[in-house]
Amino acid sequence: MKKAILVLLIITCVFSCKDEPKTSVSEMNEDLHEAIDAKSDSIIEVVKASVEKSTKQIKAELKAKGFKTFDYVDEVTQDTILMQQYFIAFLKEGSIRPTIEAEVEQLQHEHLEHLTKMYELGYADISGPFADEGNLRGITIYNVPNLKMADSLAKSDPMVQAGRLEVEVRPWWGAKGFSLR
Repeated sequence: MKKAILVLLIITCVFSCKDEPKTSVSEMNEDLHEAIDAKSDSIIEVVKASVEKSTKQIKAELKAKGFKTFDYVDEVTQDTILMQQYFIAFLKEGSIRPTIEAEVEQLQHEHLEHLTKMYELGYADISGPFADEGNLRGITIYNVPNLKMADSLAKSDPMVQAGRLEVEVRPWWGAKGFSLR
């Protein structure tokens, strides 16, 4: 029985393998060029899949840039939580209170431009005023490697330079990648 199956397989292979190809190379090239020409008017959209970095990779990148980090495993979810040191700039009411409305409006405009620039450059992650009329006027969370840099960026705010606001910068730990809800 085995010999019969083997003979049958050999005969099948001999008759199915021909010396000449069904399509010549030149015919395949012509078909390929026709297919390319037919598709030249089409729009091809390339979608790149985002590759998520591991906590270890993110931690190494942050360390290389001078950021302080640590991680721990959440007991409930068993997820590794990466903590990064940020800096919160507390904007307090300053001693100089301009009374000319145009000057106040101009300073406010420059202040908002400064905060927008800090966000766009990646130095600040979030900024905002407090809702009450207390001495503490607002905060900015800086995503920079050290206190000196955060303090320098906060003090470059036109409102601070004009004396309308004063700054106190404090280090703060936050979970990397978490967002407000």
